[in-house]
Amino acid sequence: MYILLMGPPGAGKGTQAEKLVADFPIPHISTGDMFRAAVKNGTELGKEAKKYMDAGGLVPDAVTIGIVRERLSQADCAKGFILDGFPRTKEQAVALDGILKDLGIKLTAAVNINVPDKELVSRVTGRRICKACGATYHIKFNPTKQQGVCDKCGGSLYQRDDDKEETVKKRLEAYHSQTAPLIAYYEKQGVYKEIDGTQQIDKVYADVVARVKG
Repeated sequence: MYILLMGPPGAGKGTQAEKLVADFPIPHISTGDMFRAAVKNGTELGKEAKKYMDAGGLVPDAVTIGIVRERLSQADCAKGFILDGFPRTKEQAVALDGILKDLGIKLTAAVNINVPDKELVSRVTGRRICKACGATYHIKFNPTKQQGVCDKCGGSLYQRDDDKEETVKKRLEAYHSQTAPLIAYYEKQGVYKEIDGTQQIDKVYADVVARVKG
């Protein structure tokens, strides 16, 4: 199973990836994980990426694509992977096609977990994190017993800057402008699958598995 996992911030990609990894012996690869691993392993591309990351800038496509190639060439990806957060643009999608062709891999599915913006804003802006232990809560879906206090360690909760409404709306705008061309790109290849992400988590997962295997 060679899967691309697509979807806006807050759509539940991480949750679905965890469930897939638990049921199928394939790695979940996110761009963040790839960058951190390349930096930690001290590869040439990792050193290059670190310069941009330390400066707070975006890692250029050439470096990102090189790191993706390095990661997908590793032995644990031979039987499958779940790629999350890449590609973000049509240019990256074309580059990924080249990498997969070189590795003799055919993409199984590009799965897009679709959730309306209004619901995403509600999901993300309601998220609260414990300052002490990092536990995650939600004021509506997973509230703490005592408001503003972590159930696990008693630490105080806070809202991340990138979970604030104005920021979330900007992130969604960027996502839509970048991702619309990707949907058309993978539809043309016949591998695009769209899932209704507003359903219960287990129902979303059942749909993901059915569409990937179907």
